[in-house]
Amino acid sequence: MKKLNLFVLALMMMGSMQGQEVISLPQPEVSKLSMSLGNALGQRRSERQYSDKEISQQTLSTLLWAACGVSDAKTGKITAPSAVNMQDIKIYVCSKDGVCLYDAKANTLTKVSDQNLLDAIADRQDFAKAAPIALVLVSTKDSNRAPNDKFGAMDAGYVSQNIYLACTALGLKTVARASMDFDTLKRELNLAETSYLELNHPIGY
Repeated sequence: MKKLNLFVLALMMMGSMQGQEVISLPQPEVSKLSMSLGNALGQRRSERQYSDKEISQQTLSTLLWAACGVSDAKTGKITAPSAVNMQDIKIYVCSKDGVCLYDAKANTLTKVSDQNLLDAIADRQDFAKAAPIALVLVSTKDSNRAPNDKFGAMDAGYVSQNIYLACTALGLKTVARASMDFDTLKRELNLAETSYLELNHPIGY
């Protein structure tokens, strides 16, 4: 037991030295998404007004799982379709406290920036700044199987629709946006040249 505790402590210290805070999310509450598909499709809307009410980690976990979480642990299949199964969409969760990268397999958030990038995401559309969080969808060329500029955009569209329907079921509001300060976000998120900022979703009540 003592050796195990020392090992865990060492891992925590390594994570701290690397400047990467890892947050374990609660298990997604799939039952909260029980609204019928017909009702979700019928009620889905693009909304541009949000309250400043915070979104709980439990609700966020459920939303992220619906967006592109792992739906079958044995096969690694995810909730969103993916062109040639590239599964190349990464979701960055942005708030006033910084930016975290969602790890679907581990169901965790890894802190990648302490910067408040909500202004950069909103760009010239002030309404987007009011949402407590924004999800940024990034496609990454991790595979040489297909051209990223084509299939990455397709995958972002699939994930975006999942976000819309999950928000409807969870009582949240959102709108898909292609407008953002690309240069600032690419620099602050330390994205590779082969990464594409596809869409962003302000999320709020």
